[in-house]
This record gives sequence, C-alpha cells and structure tokens, in this order.
Amino acid sequence: MTDSSSVAQCRVVVLISGSGTNLQAFLDAAAEPDCAYRVEAVISNKAEAYGLTRAQNAGVATQVLSHREFADRESFDHAMIEVVDAYQPDLIILAGFMRILTPGFVRHYSGRLLNIHPSLLPKYQGLHTHQRAIDAGDSEHGATVHFVTEELDGGPPIVQAVVPVESGDTADSLAQRVQVQEHKIYPLAATWFAEGRLRMVEDRAELDGELLPPTGKRL
Repeated sequence: MTDSSSVAQCRVVVLISGSGTNLQAFLDAAAEPDCAYRVEAVISNKAEAYGLTRAQNAGVATQVLSHREFADRESFDHAMIEVVDAYQPDLIILAGFMRILTPGFVRHYSGRLLNIHPSLLPKYQGLHTHQRAIDAGDSEHGATVHFVTEELDGGPPIVQAVVPVESGDTADSLAQRVQVQEHKIYPLAATWFAEGRLRMVEDRAELDGELLPPTGKRL
C-alpha cells in the first residue's frame, strides 16, 4: 500500500503502561509504505510512560487516562472504551499495558484484542516467566501472541517464537533474547489480522481459513 488515502488500512490503537519497546516495533513496521495497518493512537494509563514519547516522535496521537482517577476497575475500563472507540479502531494491541481487564472490556473488543506473553503458552501464565522456565530446567522458552479473552493469558494462541534456554542463562539474559523475538512476531500477527487472514473462532485462532493448533503457529 503506497497511498493510505486510497486504500483502507486497518486502524490500530495501542495500549501501554511503560517504555514501549513492543510499541516501537509496531511504529517501525507501520512506517513501511506497504504496511497493512496504521497506528491511529497510543493510549497509556501512566503519564510518565516513555512509550508516549515514542509515539509522538512517530507523529502518532497520544492520550493519557489515569486509572487512579477512577473509583474502581469497571469505571476505568468503561472510560477507556470511550477513549479507544473515538479512534474507530479495527484492532487493539496491548503492549505492556499493566492492567487486568474487566470482562466487559474484553467482550467489547472480542476477536480484535491482541496481547503478547513472554512464555510458550499455556506454560507459565502470569508473572516471572523467564525465571520459572529456568527453574523448571526447560530447554526452550519464548513468547506467544494471543487473542485476549476473559481468562488471564488464556486466550487462543496465534503465533509463538521459540528461544533456546542456554546454560548459564539468567532471567535477564533470557528475557533479552525473548524480547528480540517478540518484536518480530507481534507485528506479524497484527499484519495477518490487518490483511484479513487471521480471526478468532470460538476458542481457537484461525489463519488462512485453517484452525491453528492449541499453541498457535510456531516459528
């Protein structure tokens, strides 16, 4: 796509809470002339998130909605829906958005809400995934892009990148190698969605008309 005014690109909104390294991967990909999606806005629940600066440097709209200004999770998520929907997104990307989403928020964006988790799901849902993989003596680790459902880290996997666990690895060294792969597979999954190749069918992900295995596509 060389002219976004004549070709309808997939409209993406990215939600962040921190430095935005995965966000940067999306911004870099979106800068390519043939990218199938366009980042419409980056929204953060923290005003100090460096990812907002990354977005501004790329000429992308930013907005801050602090969860501290709301009495409970439900009222914050309701306000967030209004902010996100103002940009009319086709796809919502969670890129280090450190909030547990309410069922109402997830249902509102069912089938068009993606997240990435630093493990080979269904292994190691939750936190401290790198150390848990090392402690378990695993030979491989990695990251998984998945659709978001009401089950935390339990939505249908789309694509996984496998990273060998090396002798002498620490949680930090392993995390660094996993993050390199995150920056590759997350924009890839968004591209599949933007091109109409990817969708969620009940509790599975479907790519090019075929249901993916329970672990998603492995790269």
